[in-house]
Amino acid sequence: MSENNLDYEKIKGIVALLVHAAKIDEVYSDKEKNLILSFIKHFIKDEDKIKNLLNESEVLESNSNQLLNFTNKIKKNSIESKSIVIKELWKIIISDNKADEYESNLMRRICGLIYFPDKLSGEIKTKLLKEIK
Repeated sequence: MSENNLDYEKIKGIVALLVHAAKIDEVYSDKEKNLILSFIKHFIKDEDKIKNLLNESEVLESNSNQLLNFTNKIKKNSIESKSIVIKELWKIIISDNKADEYESNLMRRICGLIYFPDKLSGEIKTKLLKEIK
């Protein structure tokens, strides 16, 4: 995924999904926010635009009660693009060194909504867990 094949609205939707994953355990930590900012920096270089995008995505996430709003923007992407999103979601979820039942359930729901194989999601999670040990 590069800035060329992702428009601003699609990035905002993905970031809102990342924010949602960060908040699902009711703790939106600085570590999670920094992971999200790092993701945004892959697409946008201007610091003000990065902060604006995060703020807009946080508002979008807090005003939405449906994952579909965010996953619809992703499900038409290639498996490689979906893998990047799933990897970022897992990074956020395991950033506190655990994945509770709500977080794991969220990942299963997201995978179903974007047509991403659970097995591949599990492999991504396992690889990330090995990297942080």
